[in-house]
This record gives sequence, C-alpha cells and structure tokens, in this order.
Amino acid sequence: MKLFLTALLLVSLCSDILLVFGDVGTAKSYDPPYLPTRCGGYDPDQFPEGGYFGAASDGIWDNGAACGRRYQMRCISGPRRPCKHGLIVVEVVDFCQSNPCPATLVLSNKAFNAISRFQKAKINVEYAQI
Repeated sequence: MKLFLTALLLVSLCSDILLVFGDVGTAKSYDPPYLPTRCGGYDPDQFPEGGYFGAASDGIWDNGAACGRRYQMRCISGPRRPCKHGLIVVEVVDFCQSNPCPATLVLSNKAFNAISRFQKAKINVEYAQI
C-alpha cells in the first residue's frame, strides 16, 4: 500500500510539471486594432475577460482549429533580461497577419506586458495548451 501511495504521488507531481512546461517558442506583442479576427470577425465579445489573447503562427494555427485554444505561458529569456516572473494564460483569437509571422504567438499588448518588461522585444517563451 505504501508503495502504491508513493507511486501515485510521483504520478501526480509529474502531471503537474507537464501542465506547466511544454513547448519552447517565441512571442512578440501586437498593437490594436484587434478587430476583425480570423476566429470571430468583428465580434468584440470574442476576447477573453482580462485582455490576455493572441494570434497564432502557422505552427499552431492548425487550419483554424487553434481558435479558442488556451495556452499557459511564461517568459524564459530575451534581450536585456526582459522576463517578468509568473505564468499567464492566453486565448487564441486570430491568425498572425504577418507573413512570415515574427513569433510563435503574437500577444495583445496587455498579455505581453504581463510577462515582459519591454513592449517591443521578441522573447523566448515556454507554452503549453491547457
């Protein structure tokens, strides 16, 4: 029984780690206007409360299936130590309009400011779909 409980605790701890750590990519910010989007057109109600949203690059767009996906992410590095500590959750509401897209995820100014000290930096992030 003791071995079972120890194994269960280890599995639980490992699953928590997997939820926090995921893929490594890049993020940049983008400025308004945020409408229209490829996911919700001109509907302002598509944006999550709190303003943490972004546009997906080809790598995660998945032919539009990324619309509404939520990603937990954190800054891990960048020029001049831009990272603020902590995790944020962003929701995909659009496809990156630039070709090629400058980052894996292009975040609203509010979301980007939550994890980076420098608005126009390109940062390295860890992200995982939740």
